[in-house]
Order: sequence, then C-alpha cells, then structure tokens
Amino acid sequence: MDLSDLIDVSAIMPALKANSKKQLLQLLAERAATISGIPEREVFDIILQRERLGSTGVGNGIAIPHGKLPGVKRIAGVFARLETPVDFESLDDQPVDLVFLLLAPEGAGADHLKALSRIARLLRDADTVAKIRGTRDANAILALLSQAPASHAA
Repeated sequence: MDLSDLIDVSAIMPALKANSKKQLLQLLAERAATISGIPEREVFDIILQRERLGSTGVGNGIAIPHGKLPGVKRIAGVFARLETPVDFESLDDQPVDLVFLLLAPEGAGADHLKALSRIARLLRDADTVAKIRGTRDANAILALLSQAPASHAA
C-alpha cells in the first residue's frame, strides 16, 4: 500500500498552530471534512472516541489518530506538522508535532490495519521524520510521505 493513494497535497497542513490536543483534533477533523465530505462533527467525534480508548500518540513526537466512519468511500489521510508540539498523552510522554489522521470506511478491516502499519513504519524512519520536521512545504512533505520505505534500515 502506497501512502500517495491515501493523501494528496490538499490534505497536508505543513505549519499548523494548535494549543492543545483537542484543538489539534478539531483542526484535523475540519480538514478531513473538507476532503471527505463527511461532517466535521462526525469526524471529530469518532477520533475523540478512539482517543478515549488510549492515546494514539505512538512516541517520538508522532501521533496517528484514526477511525472508521460510515459514509467514508475510501481510506484517506490528513497530515499535520505542528509549529509547536502539543501534549498528546503519548506513550512516551513526549509532546507531538507530527500527526497523520487516518479515516477508513466501516468495512475496511485489513486495509485499515495495513494503512496504519505503513504510516507507522514510515514515521519510524528517523531520516524521513527529520526531513519532514525540517520543511514547511506541503509538496515536499507529500513527497516524503509517498516515498517507499527505506530498504537500508539497519
């Protein structure tokens, strides 16, 4: 699964300003609503519901909030690079500055899990993450997110 199938440049927020986890999730839901046509409130509610089960802050300043929604036609993502990290109740207690929101159709099953795995794998690559953190250009971020996973990983 290629991430370029899940996200395009209109879904990238390269210099987002948010003061809290809640505000960050609201801004992501707003952008996701624009892209998916799903009402912003529904997107926000499903993400918040998932966060109540446990933070999707996976560590190293990265979070991958996600949810399944009726009405979503295909798996789609929104990516944000924050100007200032926010507390996300992450597993490692580090504030988050890179967030990949993933929305999937209710019946996505294994495809949803494959997409989450692909995102997590890409964002574990220290070089890629450093390059993303070093740019405010949406097209550059899209190119980094769309690259094949590093085969030179030790």
